[in-house]
Amino acid sequence: MHCKRIAAALAVVTATSLFVVPQVQASPAQTIKWQKCFQEVPPGLPPGSERLECGSFTAPMDWNNPGNGKTITIAVSRLTPSNGTAKTTVFTNPGGPGGEGRSLPLVYLDRPKLSENAEIIGIDPRGTGASSNVTCGMYQTIGSTDPRDRSKANLDLLYGGMELQAKFCQTKSGELGRYITTEQTVRDLDLLRQLLGRKKVSWLGYSGGSWMGAYYATYFPKTLDRIVIDSNAEFTGPWQPVFDDWGMGFERRFRVDFLPWVAKYDSIYHLGKTGEEVRQAYERTRAKLKEQPVTQPEGVYNEVALDMTLRAAMYNKGAFPDAATTFAQLAGAVPAQLTAQASYPDASTGTLYTILCNDTPFHGGRKYLERDAVRDGAKWPLFGYYQIMGPCAFWDRPNVNLKHPNGIGVAPTLMVQSVRDPATPLEGAQRAHRRFQNSVMLTVENEGDHGIYGFGNKCVNDIVETYLVDGIAPTKDLTCQGIPLPAPGDATAGNALAKAHQLAARLGW
Repeated sequence: MHCKRIAAALAVVTATSLFVVPQVQASPAQTIKWQKCFQEVPPGLPPGSERLECGSFTAPMDWNNPGNGKTITIAVSRLTPSNGTAKTTVFTNPGGPGGEGRSLPLVYLDRPKLSENAEIIGIDPRGTGASSNVTCGMYQTIGSTDPRDRSKANLDLLYGGMELQAKFCQTKSGELGRYITTEQTVRDLDLLRQLLGRKKVSWLGYSGGSWMGAYYATYFPKTLDRIVIDSNAEFTGPWQPVFDDWGMGFERRFRVDFLPWVAKYDSIYHLGKTGEEVRQAYERTRAKLKEQPVTQPEGVYNEVALDMTLRAAMYNKGAFPDAATTFAQLAGAVPAQLTAQASYPDASTGTLYTILCNDTPFHGGRKYLERDAVRDGAKWPLFGYYQIMGPCAFWDRPNVNLKHPNGIGVAPTLMVQSVRDPATPLEGAQRAHRRFQNSVMLTVENEGDHGIYGFGNKCVNDIVETYLVDGIAPTKDLTCQGIPLPAPGDATAGNALAKAHQLAARLGW
C-alpha cells in the first residue's frame, strides 16, 4: 500500500490510461513542472535518492500528423548533482524495449563521477510505466505451454496463442498501439531535449536501449554529444534476428558459466559434480515437473516455470545462487523454502511486442515458426524452443519505415559488450559494430552479464565515465576483464539493470 501511495503522489498517468489531455498541444514552449518524486524516501533506496525529481510532458500521439490534436503523456525523472552544477545532460534507458526508466538514475548515485557531474534523465518511453500505456489485456502466451511438445494439439495451442496475443495487444491498445514505434519514441526524446533547453545531450542505454540510442543518433545526429550503449542488440538490422539468437545466447551462458558453477558448489546444491551432471539433473527435474508440477506458496512450478527461472538467472551472475537453490529444491535435493518471483507490469509487455512488431517486418508464418523452433530447440534446448517474437507473425503491421542506422555523421559511439551476454549475444553486437561508423567496442572478457556499466567493474566504469563525463572518447577497440562468478550467498553480486528493477519495485513504479 505504501508503494501505491507513492505512485499516486506522483500525479502521473495510470497503467490503464491510453489517451490523455487532447486539448494540450505538445510544443517546445511547454515546461516540465519538476517536483520531488516522494516526500519521504522509501526504505531500501540509496543515499541521495531524495534528490530525484519527477515530471511529465505531452507529445503528439503521431509525430507524422501532429496537427490532429491527439497527444500523449511522457513521464520523466531527473537526478542533478548535489552542488546544483551539471557539466552535461545524460538521457538513460534500461532496454526492453518497453523498460520503465524513471528509477534508473538512482543506480548511479554510487557512481559519483557521473552523478556529481551530470544531470541524469530517466524516461518511461511512450507505451509503458507512468507514460501513456499500451496493454495486451494481461494476455501472455510465453510460459503457457511447453514448446518442446511438438504434438499437433500443443502446436495449435502454442501458435494459436501467439495469434491471439497479437489480437489482444493490438485491440486492447487501441489507436495508440499503431504509434508505439522507435521512430515515434526518438522524436519524443528530442522534444524532451528541447524542453530541457539543451543544445546537445548524451545517451546511456542498455540492451534495447542500444537500439533506441542508435536510432536516436540516426534521426538526430547533431543533438547527441556522447553515446554509450551497453549489451548491444544488432541494431543495424531488423528485430527478428536479434531474438532468433536468444536460444544460442542463453544456451552458451547456461553451459559455459551456470552449469559448471553449480557443479563447483555441489556440496551446497547436490546437483552434480560436473556441468554435464548438472545439465542431466536439469533434464530429469524438467521431466518430473512436466509429469507432476509442484505447488509452492508463490505458485505452481512446472517444466516451463523451471525454464523461465533459469533463463532469468542467465542475465546476471548475482542471480545464480537463488536460481540454483530453486533448481535444487525442485529437484528434491534440498529442503524447499522458495521466495516469490518478481512480476512485471503488462504495459512493459505491451510496449515490448508493439515496438518489435511495428518497427520492422517479420518474415514467415506458422509453418516457418514450427520449423524454426525444432531447429533451434535441437541445438539449444534451454530456450531455443521459445519464440519471443512469434506474435509478430500474426501482427497487422502499420506502415512504418525506419531510417537505417549506419553511424554516418554520428558522435563517437562506445559499445560495451560481454562475451557471453545471453540476451544480446556478442556475434550480433560485433555485426552492428562493423556496420555502424565511428563506433568503438569495449569487449568484456570472461563475462556473461547483460548490463555491465555502473556496477562493480572498475575497468568498464572508468572507460565509460572518462567518455561520458570528461568527453575523451576511446580511439580504438578495448577489452576489460569480467567479474568472477560469485560464491553462494555473496550479497555484493548484481548489476545495474537488476538494481534498477529492484528500485522500481520498491517504488511501486
